[in-house]
Amino acid sequence: MALDITRDAKPALALVGRPNVGKSTLFNRLTRTRDALVADVPGVTRDIKVGVGRMGHAAYLVVDTGGIDDSDDPLATQVSQQALHALEECAAGILIIDGREGLMPADRTLAQHLRKSNKPLYLAVNKTESMNASEVGAEFAELGLHPVFAISAAHGTGVAAMIESITAEWITPEEDEQGDASVRVAICGRPNVGKSTLTNRMLGEQRMLTADLPGTTHDSVAIPLERHGHAYTLIDTAGLRRRSRVTDVVEKFSAIKSLQAIDLAHVVIVVLDARDGVTEQDLTVLGSVVECGRSLVIAVNKWDGLSSELRDEMRRQLDRRLEFVDFATTHYISALHGTGVGDLFDAIDAAYRSAHVDVPTKLLTELLEDALERHNPPLVRGRRIKLRYAHFGGKNPPTIIIHGNQTDDVPESYRRYLANYFRQALRLVGTPVRVEFRTGDNPFAGRKNVLTRRQVEKRRRLVRHVKR
Repeated sequence: MALDITRDAKPALALVGRPNVGKSTLFNRLTRTRDALVADVPGVTRDIKVGVGRMGHAAYLVVDTGGIDDSDDPLATQVSQQALHALEECAAGILIIDGREGLMPADRTLAQHLRKSNKPLYLAVNKTESMNASEVGAEFAELGLHPVFAISAAHGTGVAAMIESITAEWITPEEDEQGDASVRVAICGRPNVGKSTLTNRMLGEQRMLTADLPGTTHDSVAIPLERHGHAYTLIDTAGLRRRSRVTDVVEKFSAIKSLQAIDLAHVVIVVLDARDGVTEQDLTVLGSVVECGRSLVIAVNKWDGLSSELRDEMRRQLDRRLEFVDFATTHYISALHGTGVGDLFDAIDAAYRSAHVDVPTKLLTELLEDALERHNPPLVRGRRIKLRYAHFGGKNPPTIIIHGNQTDDVPESYRRYLANYFRQALRLVGTPVRVEFRTGDNPFAGRKNVLTRRQVEKRRRLVRHVKR
């Protein structure tokens, strides 16, 4: 079955509501990040922010929107329009209401307006940590949105149950991997770096519209390709610009589709413009790939025609600024003339194989023991962190689960050390390695050491035998 981005991409969940009801706090809770700015001041979020949902068993994206306001302020009106448009682009939405303030007239108006989208809409009453859940449901039942979820985004109360209920019918990450047999390759980068030109060059034909203008591509397009008996699906994405320079509403929501394309891909090619160097927006795109855990190939485009001084400067910037993606291979190409493009397929195949490697538990545990001998974990409150064994936890990206005690106190620097060690020891190329820790509970904790009658008699016989 051919890839359909609209059908096969992870569904997106929009968080909508009035200003200062806790949308950004809930976004940070669902994505387990602190990416969204949070403050006890209305109107802090002015633009949409997209992240990967990491709470619950389903695979989904989370869209944080600006507060919908009925004021006459032009900026507030623009923010409200973006938030309403977000629900149109997403699979479902959560209307968030401040439980401390109670049901406001603006909430009624907003609920009526959001229903017109014909998208599934759920009601979350936030800041209810000191309120009775049944009373909350009765107060807000008149909105006609059922069930009513009483939550506390700041403390996490009720959030997990709400997400499990909303995403019950959505696909899990394991099901998400069961698709066509082709290698899905997303081509991402800033506008006008040559993504569509590279797609056409890899396809060997003029399939994508190209122009020397930023923003030619507004949507993600999937195109099947077969090369040397290998099946690929190339996904050309819209360029991601710095938010402050984006004014078109359609272009703003290209970020959602681009992140969906990245998450849907097996391997991501991030295209850089050699003439511009490494920009902040390049780092943002690379950070999105790392967050999704996808294999990465870096293509430095427009390499032809550069002087030796500019080439040396570009190499220095790559070495200095891209240390956080040191697992990726870098290729210097010309998408327009085809120089170096053929080598990208070899890099794609190597990264795909590394991302789908399967390693037995015995080998991982042996590698863990060797890593511990080279560099012991630090002391925590005078006690050494003990990591006992490791096993394989998943693919794309390879995930290694390590069991031990006091694992909650393992520093992030030591986690990175283990991830790099496993990647180098297993000779993985082009893919990050995730390391997760599990603390094993003592099954005998809290139990008295009570012996059975048979055990007591056996010990007595053993003592009598020794005395003889």
